[in-house]
Amino acid sequence: MHPEQLLAAVLIITLSTLVRSTFGFGDALIAMPLLTLVAGVTVATPLVGLVALTTATTIVIGNWRLIDIKAAWRLIVASLMGIPFGLYLLQTAPESLVKRILGLLLIGFSLYHLTRPQLPHLTESKLAYPFGFVAGILGGAYNTNGPPVVVYGTLRRWPPTHFRATLQGYFLPTSLFIASGHALSGFWTGDVLRTYGWSIPFVFGAIFVGGRLNRRLPVAQFIRILYVVLLILGALLMV
Repeated sequence: MHPEQLLAAVLIITLSTLVRSTFGFGDALIAMPLLTLVAGVTVATPLVGLVALTTATTIVIGNWRLIDIKAAWRLIVASLMGIPFGLYLLQTAPESLVKRILGLLLIGFSLYHLTRPQLPHLTESKLAYPFGFVAGILGGAYNTNGPPVVVYGTLRRWPPTHFRATLQGYFLPTSLFIASGHALSGFWTGDVLRTYGWSIPFVFGAIFVGGRLNRRLPVAQFIRILYVVLLILGALLMV
């Protein structure tokens, strides 16, 4: 990886971690399309997986009392079953196809949040299994297991004060499994580990700043702008 690519990757990781620490999710949705454009899918996927594991571990250590394990464990189990399918997809699917799938995912998720359709309130916790399984497939292939889980949590009306922490309680074990799968599949290359090492100080700084922003910022307007940007990024990946 060239120095300018390394610098761009570190900046992208820092920005995406700041968003994750502030809102509880969104890092892969920002990092994956941008890193894919900079370094390709085979570098972007394991790199984002490593950073996601680091971020989830750090946030859980500081907020473990707020995690609702009862709300997360079904999602975790189902995701662990879906992750191997995602890893297989990453190994076998053409990179151009992966970019288009990721673009469609970004467009769909952004439109969902921008339009806010009136969806029903899920009262049956067993529906966590299909949401979690799809999240596992997306996580293993593209590190984008967040959207199905965020949609599920929204439909289940998770209390806002526990939403961020519960998401990290879900992301920690699934991120560990995803990162391990990337390592065993041979995706931890020199470029991936070098970029991760350079990013670590900025990741911890972004987690600290994001935690403070989470408690202070009126986030509604910022989130709307964020999803407009994600919509544009999704469209760029479709070109």
